[in-house]
Amino acid sequence: MKRQGIGLAVAAFAVYIIGGIGTFGGIALIFFMKNKDLLGWGEGRSIGYLFLCVGLCLSVLGVLLMRIFRNRGLT
Repeated sequence: MKRQGIGLAVAAFAVYIIGGIGTFGGIALIFFMKNKDLLGWGEGRSIGYLFLCVGLCLSVLGVLLMRIFRNRGLT
């Protein structure tokens, strides 16, 4: 049971870190890629808004998962 709890905690922490990277990457794209094409995907600013919103959602999800796993006694 303890080994599974550590794995869940690491997974929740990884989701939190990926969300933070996505958030700050989105902010960078918004400020530095105005009116520039980003690898054929579209304008950098619009992709930046997407990364910002998804990153914030992943960060919140990571925090919620950490709280749930800690309160349920899985870690």
